[in-house]
Amino acid sequence: MSDPGETVVAVVPAELDGVRADRILAVIAGISRAAAAELIDSGGVKVGEIAVARNTRLASGTPLEYPRADEIEQLAPEQVAFDVVFEDSEIIVVDKPAGLVVHPGAGNLTGTLANGLIQRYPDLAVLGRKLRWGLVHRLDRETSGLLLVARTAAAHRFLQAELKQRRIHRRYLALVAGELGAATGTIDAPIGRDPVHPTRMAVVVGGRASRSHYRRLADWDGLSLVEVSLETGRTHQIRVHFASIGAPLVGDRVYRSGPVVSADPGRVWLHAAGLVFPHPVDRTELTLQAPLPADLRRSLLALGGPSRGVVPHG
Repeated sequence: MSDPGETVVAVVPAELDGVRADRILAVIAGISRAAAAELIDSGGVKVGEIAVARNTRLASGTPLEYPRADEIEQLAPEQVAFDVVFEDSEIIVVDKPAGLVVHPGAGNLTGTLANGLIQRYPDLAVLGRKLRWGLVHRLDRETSGLLLVARTAAAHRFLQAELKQRRIHRRYLALVAGELGAATGTIDAPIGRDPVHPTRMAVVVGGRASRSHYRRLADWDGLSLVEVSLETGRTHQIRVHFASIGAPLVGDRVYRSGPVVSADPGRVWLHAAGLVFPHPVDRTELTLQAPLPADLRRSLLALGGPSRGVVPHG
């Protein structure tokens, strides 16, 4: 067993230029293609801060970071702070605080939400890496809000299928810097890895189909509070989509440049505020909400009353 927290960084060799990430990892890590796919699905294989997908094609010279397979399997239960807004014998819905990594991965083998979940709910440990310790979807480290967790393998399979069929509805609140041409709109633009900056995502020709719907809630001078619903769930989708239309998220140090505004909370201004999904046993539709955390409430108060629209309570 290697030292806890040890990760490996390997550069994609020239002979694997443009090859899928799962094949590259299998070759450079000396593991089976299936084991490489599982490690990637756990969210632990990254280029910079971005987790790669199995079918991500990487250029030669790209630094690929990954944990040793034996480390990621041995997930330790830990005390981690998070709130629970709903739980029963089949599911848990967590209100994740900003700054908390969801999945263990390269450089984050401890202190993650997954570590905290198996401490609080030991039954999740048996689901293991293959079922992501019950986690059905992800949020970026800096994003706060609702995350759905399955407590059984059957519930996880059902909810994953519902997610793929777009029957799990996620609602976000975001503060963007820039003018929106309309009160409502849809951003329909493919997302893939940025060919110039491989640690970032971008709207690119040939990227994966990605669609975000938005509704403007309130305006200040040069800023808008928007409600966003997703049809797809690509890496950094909301951040990339709004940056692509000239309205990047406040606090985003990756996809936004320019001066810091008074409403900058010191992290990406993005909150997963609502979740609607069918219960995995009786198929009853559940609708859950998470109020804005204190840092985002403070940032809106710093702006004063909006020039147009209404700021939602909570």
